[in-house]
Amino acid sequence: MRNNLIKIISLTRVNNSRTFIYNHNRSFGNASPRQEGVEAGAPAPTAVEPLVDTFGRRHNYLRISLTERCNLRCQYCMPEEGVPLSKRSALLTREELSRLTRIFVRAGVDKVRLTGGEPTLRADLADVVSGLREAGVQSVAITTNGLVLTRRLPAYQRAGLTHINVSLDSLRAERYEHMARRPGLSRVLAGVDLALQLGYKPVKINVVLMKGFNDDEICDFVEYTRDREIEVRFIEFMPFSGNKWDDSKLVPYRDALRSVFARYPDLTPAKPRDNDTATMWQVPGHAGSVGFIHSMTQNFCSTCNRLRLTADGNLKVCLFGASEVSLRDALRSGEPDDRLDELVRTALYNKKARHAGRPRSAQCVGSFTARGAQPRRRLLAAAAPRRLAARAFSSRADSDDEGGAFSHLDASGTARMVDVGSKPATRRVAVASCSLHVSGRLLRLLRDARLPKGDALTVAQLAGAMGAKRTAELIPLCHPLALDMVRVRVELPRGECATGGAVRVSCETRVRASTGVEMEALTGAAVAALALYDMCKSVDRSMRIGDLRVEHKSGGRSDAPPAQEAPPPLRALDQSPNRQDETYVPTNLMHF
Repeated sequence: MRNNLIKIISLTRVNNSRTFIYNHNRSFGNASPRQEGVEAGAPAPTAVEPLVDTFGRRHNYLRISLTERCNLRCQYCMPEEGVPLSKRSALLTREELSRLTRIFVRAGVDKVRLTGGEPTLRADLADVVSGLREAGVQSVAITTNGLVLTRRLPAYQRAGLTHINVSLDSLRAERYEHMARRPGLSRVLAGVDLALQLGYKPVKINVVLMKGFNDDEICDFVEYTRDREIEVRFIEFMPFSGNKWDDSKLVPYRDALRSVFARYPDLTPAKPRDNDTATMWQVPGHAGSVGFIHSMTQNFCSTCNRLRLTADGNLKVCLFGASEVSLRDALRSGEPDDRLDELVRTALYNKKARHAGRPRSAQCVGSFTARGAQPRRRLLAAAAPRRLAARAFSSRADSDDEGGAFSHLDASGTARMVDVGSKPATRRVAVASCSLHVSGRLLRLLRDARLPKGDALTVAQLAGAMGAKRTAELIPLCHPLALDMVRVRVELPRGECATGGAVRVSCETRVRASTGVEMEALTGAAVAALALYDMCKSVDRSMRIGDLRVEHKSGGRSDAPPAQEAPPPLRALDQSPNRQDETYVPTNLMHF
């Protein structure tokens, strides 16, 4: 068990009931992070436990989107008229970005990549880069379309920019303009040459391969590396068309590699690099190299070390996942740094083993034969992801999101996660309960703690707390929440109950967030009851679970106050014809 999570469990028994309380604190190490490459005078943050998920992947790489705006209108990325933009006040300020960066650096992040939109459209980009280096970031990279590099790159270099990636899908001017809906290829190529002259080696060129568009330029890009120390990286096209899966434009990695081998048969594999997304190759005699990023046909999730921060302050632990945690809201509500660190770690704890938790068979568009000629299977349209590409860098709701009758449906009836980014973070409390009807024999065994499988009540309480914390993984479109407290109670019925009775299971959850916590309470109560059923089924197979409901919720617009128990009935006034001198005081005191 990792040191950064200590579970404090208290079990108390009161009047035939047990209470399980979950809370967690973190203990942090004292080792200092490496400061190699950090400018002199940069403060050394106090180190804490590294950001490691449940699959042992250490995350030291943060991608930050600085803006939603872009000065191109690439056909596979954005409509010609652009997209609705968030208000400036919804985006992170430079000061907020600096504070969040220091929290990540303290947790071991040493590499930051600035993206967009187009990050060079941010007027204070040089100040942002300088702030990142002052915060202790060793490597500050940028992914840009390269249109303004010839004018601004020297300033970025003085600020501390260490690496450059340029997005370039064609080396032919007319094709570039057709795809980007803007001219500018000569400016991009001039920017690449300037970067090489300023010492950025290698300059990485990102090429999104699309069948029927630029797949005939693969060898042209390889030839581009002959005299330039650049690294061309061919990226598999993510086949999303609107909300539908469309792989008609996908050029699989093996097909692209076969095209290179046909012209350069002496192509040799390069030495792999840690956590690199690209499979690298080298043409003997060329100054540069070639790489392939095959995220669709051969994912690299097992070595993923990346986290993403959107322009409006939402943390994404997976590019393909819809779950986000608003660090902006927590920051603006006055939460301390330790609380923000806790939110990051809780989100990372929910990171799946591969693309947003999809099974291996649904990861790739197809699996390929040894020759890579034809896919053996394709994803069924019914299983295609619906809205994975919609949340690349912003949490702004789509324009049609308000048209649906239900909050989880848009106007077309497509299910989507509700955007709670504009809601204030408040203290949320919810209590849910259910009942497990058991036989008299089982009830006696539970009271006497003589159940064959052991302490069923404690197991149920533990299971309930774990279930409440994993609600977002069990309930689709449910927001992941960093719970402050989970309290699970299992109460046995009182009295003889010779024919059995109802065991009451309840779960109370608390959190400070922008959305309610009743789903976590319901899940905790239900999972606790299921665990109790599993522990007891060998004794009583006629048990039944029922009456699952929310008893109380507060902190939101639709609060539900706790149900008031009806007062006990009063005894009717005795109006029998008794004499005034008659008394009911017992005289045989020894009897009592």
